[in-house]
Amino acid sequence: MKKFVAGGAALLMSTTLAHAGGLDRSGQGIGAIFEDGNYAEFSFGYVMPSVTASSAPYAGEGSVAQPYSSIGFAMRTQVNDNVAFALIVDQPFGAAIEYPDIGGGAVPMASVETMSITALGQYQINERVSAHAGVRMLNGSGSIDLGAFANDYSSGSGVGYVVGGAYEIPDIALRVALTYSSAISLELDGITVPTTLTADFPQSVNLDFQTGIAADTLLFGSIRWADWSAVTVTDSGPAGELYAPDSDSITYNIGVGRRFSDSFAGSVSLGYEKAQGGLASALAPTDGYFSIQVGGAYTMDNGVEISGGIRYINVGDATAPTGVFEDNSAIGVGVKVGMSF
Repeated sequence: MKKFVAGGAALLMSTTLAHAGGLDRSGQGIGAIFEDGNYAEFSFGYVMPSVTASSAPYAGEGSVAQPYSSIGFAMRTQVNDNVAFALIVDQPFGAAIEYPDIGGGAVPMASVETMSITALGQYQINERVSAHAGVRMLNGSGSIDLGAFANDYSSGSGVGYVVGGAYEIPDIALRVALTYSSAISLELDGITVPTTLTADFPQSVNLDFQTGIAADTLLFGSIRWADWSAVTVTDSGPAGELYAPDSDSITYNIGVGRRFSDSFAGSVSLGYEKAQGGLASALAPTDGYFSIQVGGAYTMDNGVEISGGIRYINVGDATAPTGVFEDNSAIGVGVKVGMSF
């Protein structure tokens, strides 16, 4: 039952909508470090958002948020009885906004893509207590077109750190893990126009938990705080400040997983992020969300686990400089293949 949360139970927690919690996408999870022995996984997610304006000039013109995909990879190695090492690759932040072409000039758009590599070590202090720490390299690139100013940016990198600990009671599949990730700043050089884009990505704290509540049944969840109010994205040229959220985000997830047989487990979970109010950014015209997801995991005879699921997200209404956006939603699908060796 310990492996539930590594399969279909929690897969789509990391397939969220880019505009929920600023530009958060993956949630920066480190679940692979808690697998047993040597382990590797690959995941793929695809999100189809519908964020539409209910006011002029974009009312009735279609979604401004564009579909996007995300990939992830992790590998864990058990060095000895007390030490393990994991390498985790994900796409933690991003944006894909393009306003409909209503004529009369350039179409406002923004694209942000990131990739991070986290090298994480774990030390098992005793049967119940462990500590983990490591370094994270974040690489980002992007482009913007605001009509009066447009630019493409070359990729840039920054380095931060990750530190945390966990408490476990294996007999009841209990685990509570607390992880802090430092802020990371990037500087991107303009290609179209010779300016410099400075982008800050937030410090965050993830609290992940799971516990057995009945035979073959697991309760799991997470709370994530991200310091978006300290974030700014600024171009050194005439565009100036492009993105500066007013509020931090706190994202909640809770769910139940159940093993129906030796080879199949299923889950259902809920997610929530409170709306902050105020004026949203034109590059992220949503505010809060509520989600529901179902997932399943099938373990083959050779130990390979295939998990997947689907998530519906009711995205909060928002008012941005480009209009009022209401009745927003998104659907996310994902699949993961994990293998112990």
